[in-house]
Amino acid sequence: MKLVRSIEINAPIQTVYAHVSDFHHWTKWSPWLIMEEGVSVNIREDGKYYDWDGKQVGSGNMTVLEEDHSGSVLYDLTFIKPWKSTAKIQFTLEQKGNRVLAQWHMENKLPFFMFWMKNMMATFVGMDFDRGLRMLKEVCEEGEAASKLRFDGIVSTGAFSFIGIKTDCSMDDMGKKMAEDLPKLLSFVQENGIEITGKPFTQYHKWAILKNRVIYTSGIPVSRKDGITLPAGFYWGNIPATKSYVITHIGRYHHLGNAWSTMYMYQRNKVFKANKGIHPFEVYLNNPQDTPDKDLETSIHMPVK
Repeated sequence: MKLVRSIEINAPIQTVYAHVSDFHHWTKWSPWLIMEEGVSVNIREDGKYYDWDGKQVGSGNMTVLEEDHSGSVLYDLTFIKPWKSTAKIQFTLEQKGNRVLAQWHMENKLPFFMFWMKNMMATFVGMDFDRGLRMLKEVCEEGEAASKLRFDGIVSTGAFSFIGIKTDCSMDDMGKKMAEDLPKLLSFVQENGIEITGKPFTQYHKWAILKNRVIYTSGIPVSRKDGITLPAGFYWGNIPATKSYVITHIGRYHHLGNAWSTMYMYQRNKVFKANKGIHPFEVYLNNPQDTPDKDLETSIHMPVK
């Protein structure tokens, strides 16, 4: 399986190189280490080797094999748990005007019993690389990535009604669509004197990752009001009382994939048993118009049995 993902970073090439060639920096932007509290990480003094061991993220190690001290680093990656495999990893950096094009490459062979998952694994690992590159960009440009996770565990949520808009779109267009739908809902609710009873949310009905499609509802919890005619595309809905496993993301919305990837990893690892009768949802706990983006809090709810 061959994979490459890239991003442009507005920082000196030496800064970017330092962050990819020395594992002491990887803990600030690793898309995997963020996914579990208390992961054991051992970094060699020279920063050219590290290993990790966690209950959820498994264990393994990585070694710098070759580096040219300017634009290329080659690594050897070994996974020990949950299954044994190896991969060759490379970062290449190229000056593009005032920016640096950082490319993250991987080449590996899946265990023989996973051959049928090649396309899916490439997609998921590619999404991990994208998450890591976004954090690397912020670390290089700003000193830290605006993304932290708080593991709230099992939380009870009462039933609530809402006015929502259901959308079927590409994953690439999802952010733009949400930015349009939530203001429409809020404006309608306020203009019609409908009581708001909770925080805005998004409920995800279907992810078609390989097809780059998503179906979701943007909603605002309200007290249902009779005699209201909803505009085309709006609908009344409700989410029943439920218990959910909750992970709260603190930081910029474009890092929410860190929380969702973590949630689905915990589900695969049987930390909880999902209730498939209620679709998962995220709740926006503060207002982005008056909250610094590094302080935005979004609670991810996975209903459980």
